Amino acid sequence: MSFDVKGKIALITGSTKGIGRAIAEALAENGASVVIVSRHQNDCDAVAAGISKKYGAETLAVAADITKQEQIDQLVAKAVARFGRIDVLVNNAGSAITKKAEDLTEADWDRVVNLDLRAVFFTAQAVGRQMIAQKSGKIINISSILGLVADKQVLPYCVSKGGVLQMTKALALEWAKHNIQVNAICPGYVITEINRDFLTDEKASAGLLRKTVMRRFGQVEEIAGAAVFLASGASSYMTGQQIVIDGGWTAE
Repeated sequence: MSFDVKGKIALITGSTKGIGRAIAEALAENGASVVIVSRHQNDCDAVAAGISKKYGAETLAVAADITKQEQIDQLVAKAVARFGRIDVLVNNAGSAITKKAEDLTEADWDRVVNLDLRAVFFTAQAVGRQMIAQKSGKIINISSILGLVADKQVLPYCVSKGGVLQMTKALALEWAKHNIQVNAICPGYVITEINRDFLTDEKASAGLLRKTVMRRFGQVEEIAGAAVFLASGASSYMTGQQIVIDGGWTAE
């Protein structure tokens, strides 16, 4: 089976930084055309231009707030107008709030759940309708090890990421008849621009490191390879599943 994604059209949310950007670059490097999505057009334009220059890939930059249904619909319409189809969706955009459960506000809950769970479904739904029409597609939901095991002071994030895993299974069951495979990736603690200062502070991150069997944190590129696999024909008989990439966190 081929790991090649040449000629595929991949839409990646939250793809101007971190894991999302690494996935977009890996897909482009392996031959896919990519739709770069975040809330800010300037960021999308810069990343799309960089990917085009580095890999020679065709790109489309679209600013969208995927917590808003109309912007999801516009995003999908722009991608289809440009490329004619969407072969791969990577639902990557997300956020977290660190706060004790008793101190969470309604706004805190809505902020995390709306982006990390609600938007994942409605983006999958909008793209899924296109995939149903074209009778094929790959949906890759970025969950987390905190969708499998809980941690303190990140309750809305844990709930959302756990929900994403159940959503992955439910969509896989419904859309298998349309030749659509739906799978998830559960990263452990991975160094990104947002958490770099914390995770590279030995004292501050010591507790997390002790729970990681490999005694190091991940790099974004170490997540991207799984996304290429799930986007390619090599995963054609795999659906409703999750790939855990966590340095052994959940092994103990």
